[in-house]
Formats: sequence, structure tokens, C-alpha cells
Amino acid sequence: MIISFYFFCFTVSINEIEALYDLFEGLSYAIIEDGRIHKEEFLLALFSNSNMQNFFADRLFDTFDIKKNGVIEFDEFVRSLSVFHPDAPESVKIEFMFRLYDLKHNGFIERDELKEMVLALLSEMNVDLSEDAVECILNKTILDADLNGDGKIDLEEWKIFVSKNPSILKNMTLPLLRQVLIFLFYILTPE
Repeated sequence: MIISFYFFCFTVSINEIEALYDLFEGLSYAIIEDGRIHKEEFLLALFSNSNMQNFFADRLFDTFDIKKNGVIEFDEFVRSLSVFHPDAPESVKIEFMFRLYDLKHNGFIERDELKEMVLALLSEMNVDLSEDAVECILNKTILDADLNGDGKIDLEEWKIFVSKNPSILKNMTLPLLRQVLIFLFYILTPE
């Protein structure tokens, strides 16, 4: 019998939750043995280096840390990681990405936030563009996304912008997440 429950508008099996808990437990005891994922443990999981500085990893950690208490607890881990599940609704992915870009947490993506994200992305990809080229990207994005002309992008404008540019979400799905969870369940389940 397969037991499952409804989560973020899609079904997640108990087996997947158990596999996530085992993964969470491994991460949360990697450095500080307290059952919560600290930023150093998060970085260690992503880069095999707990001291690495990475703007996107910092933003991702901050977005996973829903309670804003400096650690990721199991419920936050499941909620945030589920956004990347292949069955997660696109609307959930769009809202998560919006929160990732909303650096000031004020409900808007402002030009300076967008610029910081674009520069970080270019740096991650080892792409060096002129200041003029970066400004062109920013101007085009703001022109296309800021529908009410107030100089910032709200969530509704972001949803429309992403719907017209769906490739923006390509990194918001981890196609192998389902298979990884199944694999973890089978290797961690005693016979």
C-alpha cells in the first residue's frame, strides 16, 4: 500500500518524506549536531566546502530559511525543496523565484536588486560583460516586466513576465529529484 499526502498542490509519498528526512538528518548533523541545517552545512552540501562564499547559495539559504531564524528546520527544508520537484506547480516555482530575487524582502524586485542578481549570475557563469551590456539587460527586463511603470516589479508583473519567458524557470525543476528520493528510500530502508 502506498501512503501519500497532498503537499503544495501535488502528491508526495510518505516514502519521499522519509527519504527527505534521512537527507535532512545527514545534512543537519554534518558540522553542528543539533538537527537543524546551518549555513555552513548548507554550503558543505552544495560545494563540499563550508567556507565558500557564493551569492546564490546565500540567497537560496535565506529563502529556504522561511522562519528567518538563521537555520533550516525540517519543515522548511521539505517546503523549499519541494518547489524543485518535477510535479510542483509552476506558480509555486514562480513565487519562490520572486522571493529569491526580492533581496530587500519588500514585495518588489527593484532595479538594484535585479542588477545584483544579473551580476552574480554572470559571475557564476564566468561571463564578463561591459557595464553598457549589463545596463541593456536591465533596461530590457524592466521595460518588459514593469507593466505599471513604477520602476519595480511586483509579484503579479513577475508572473506575467515569466509566463512570456518560460526559460527563466528552467533551473527551478530538478528532474532527478523524484528518482533521488526513491533511491534514498531504498538504500536507507532496512530489509
